[in-house]
Amino acid sequence: MFKDLALRFGVPLVLVLAAGTYFAVPLVDRMITEWFRSDIEMRARLVMNSIEEGLVPLLDRPSQPRIRNFLAKVTADERLVAIVVCGRNGKLLYKTEHTPNVITCSAQPPVVPAFEIVPSAGGRLDLASFPLRGETGEAQYLVIVHDLSFIDRRQSSARDYLIAFASLVALVLVGLCVLIAWLVLRSWMRSLIRDIRGKRFLAEVAGQQPADAVIGQVRQVLREIEEAQRQEVEFRENWTPDALRHIVKEHLNNTQLIVVSNREPYIHNRENGDTVVQYPASGMVTALEPVMRACSGVWIAHGSGSADKDAVDSFDQVRVPPEDPSYTLRRVWLDPEEEEGYYYGFSNEGIWPLCHLTFVRPSFRPQDWRYYTAVNRKFADAIKQEAKSERPVVLLQDFHVALAPGLVREHLPQATTALFWHIPWPNPAAFGICPWKAELLKGMLQANIIGFHTRFHCQNFLATVDRFVESHIDYEHSTVTVSNHTCHIAPYPISIEWPPHWLNSQAPVADCRRNVLERHRLARNVMLAVGVERWDYTKGIPDRVAAVERLLEVEPEWRGRLVLLQVAAPSRSKLPAYIEIQRSTHEAVDRINNRFGNEDYRPIILITEQRDPAEVYELYRAADFCIVSSLDDGMNLVAKEFVAAREDEDAVLVLSTFAGASRELVEALIVNPFDIEGTARAMAQALRMSREERRQRMRVMRYTVKQNNVFRWAGRMLMDAARIRQREQLTALSTDQTARDTGAMARARRR
Repeated sequence: MFKDLALRFGVPLVLVLAAGTYFAVPLVDRMITEWFRSDIEMRARLVMNSIEEGLVPLLDRPSQPRIRNFLAKVTADERLVAIVVCGRNGKLLYKTEHTPNVITCSAQPPVVPAFEIVPSAGGRLDLASFPLRGETGEAQYLVIVHDLSFIDRRQSSARDYLIAFASLVALVLVGLCVLIAWLVLRSWMRSLIRDIRGKRFLAEVAGQQPADAVIGQVRQVLREIEEAQRQEVEFRENWTPDALRHIVKEHLNNTQLIVVSNREPYIHNRENGDTVVQYPASGMVTALEPVMRACSGVWIAHGSGSADKDAVDSFDQVRVPPEDPSYTLRRVWLDPEEEEGYYYGFSNEGIWPLCHLTFVRPSFRPQDWRYYTAVNRKFADAIKQEAKSERPVVLLQDFHVALAPGLVREHLPQATTALFWHIPWPNPAAFGICPWKAELLKGMLQANIIGFHTRFHCQNFLATVDRFVESHIDYEHSTVTVSNHTCHIAPYPISIEWPPHWLNSQAPVADCRRNVLERHRLARNVMLAVGVERWDYTKGIPDRVAAVERLLEVEPEWRGRLVLLQVAAPSRSKLPAYIEIQRSTHEAVDRINNRFGNEDYRPIILITEQRDPAEVYELYRAADFCIVSSLDDGMNLVAKEFVAAREDEDAVLVLSTFAGASRELVEALIVNPFDIEGTARAMAQALRMSREERRQRMRVMRYTVKQNNVFRWAGRMLMDAARIRQREQLTALSTDQTARDTGAMARARRR
């Protein structure tokens, strides 16, 4: 380390001193020259003053021997080289013996003393010319010549001394500086090593300031590095809200995030004259709401609550969540005709059954399509109004806004849009039923990214585009190019936050079970199965009920001991298919309860009201197993919520093979819900499974959900969006440069 310090600090210091010496030497030389020249000139004056009185009489009565003797005595000084007497018209009258040949007389005698330096073979000479006073005959002025070579010798000695002195000072200073730096750095390093080993730099202790300001700054940098590294690890391995915020900050440069969906995350309704806030039963909301709490931004949604208009400001905005606002909810208003045609009509009687293989015939009506188009334009207009820049990141959610990507591109061509399709995508033959299939596909393909839950759905979508839209499809990179715009198709399996914040208020598992059993008047030894869904024909609730009936038929020992507690939140109750599914389910539940139940026992408890998430999580924690029997589903987050709720690892998940979650949660008991007998056997297996097997299965599933949580889902999509934005910027720069080069070449040709 000492050697490194010497190189790091010593070399610059030596260079500085060398530069100072380099510029100081000429100054010293000039200063010495001026000093000695002044001294020589003063000596010349003294010589002139001392010899003038004796020399003038000799010159008045010329006598060559006497004058030469007189001048020879004067020039006995080793520095006084010669004396020359000059007459009129530049005539040299007298000179001493060793007068250099370069000394000549001038025709113009000086009026006042004059001094001049001339070079000679032996070095420089100082010529001091003095006019002679008195009657001197032909003599006009006297030249006293001094040798200046001694100045050069003394300059050389002074220069050598200065360089030697500077070198010595440099060595001493370098040694002292390196020694001091080494001692200080060693002290700092010891202090920092203690901090790092004890991680004391992470602690923010009020009023505890380091004595050394530099140490304080270094500790602050260490804290920042530690935080950045932690976030890098988190968003690559442990996905958390902080990791998601890190992506938005570092990779998207804090770009505004806009989420668009039909369903809103919070609904304001009037109940008994009061306004209450409700959390809708929606897997999409369950997934996205934690993302928005983490990243802030704006969520644009249809305001459907009876008190929604009372809750917003003049810009149709309200800050949510109510208890701790972290993002803005912008509501879009629909009149009854628009809601009927757009939501109930085209979306839920057309696209929903079209994309789900549940044998419900889709209905497509021209007026529904017109309303669907108009409402999508309303959402696009709201995006334009809420955008704070020309390049926001817009996350469009689900089939309700399939036309929005194209409409957004009209308003904000530089925006980065991602459309996530939360439901399955059918094969091309099934999708070909839609009369406006080409318009839907072209609108969707104006997004930068289209995401599905599974690769199978991505493949179906690419095959559909290949059949119905003129485009270039790159199957290797899963991209579709239409009209010079490239859309990326990718699977992003959606999930839930980890851990769910609803668990913060939950009691221990044993207490949750006791509370649920008491609330529903169930015996303590009952085996409790739970199902939680919207009341939708795709969720397989009638098939689930039939499987319970079959289990009680073939295994009578479970009568009186097995209870299915089914929560079916009302949904789309105006539509005939939903009315029929509710009617048939009620009839089946009544029949089964009458067949196998009694006054103290009902095999199936049907709850036809929406339950808030806290109550739902209590049910999860109370159950022995959860059954998810979707007939066709994009992902199904109930399965993942159930797994996340069971930190005791003592429960079983029975999961439909037609739910996207079955691709990840392979440790669940996978069933075909159309196979009533097989589903009944899976329920019996869940009831008889050993505790050790239950815990092993649940432990692996919990690890899967933790690793693939909703922050990872959003993070992967946002990272892909960031890469697309970077590529677009590079393409724009390259295009601009090409245009400049082309223009320059054109101008050169014109010249």
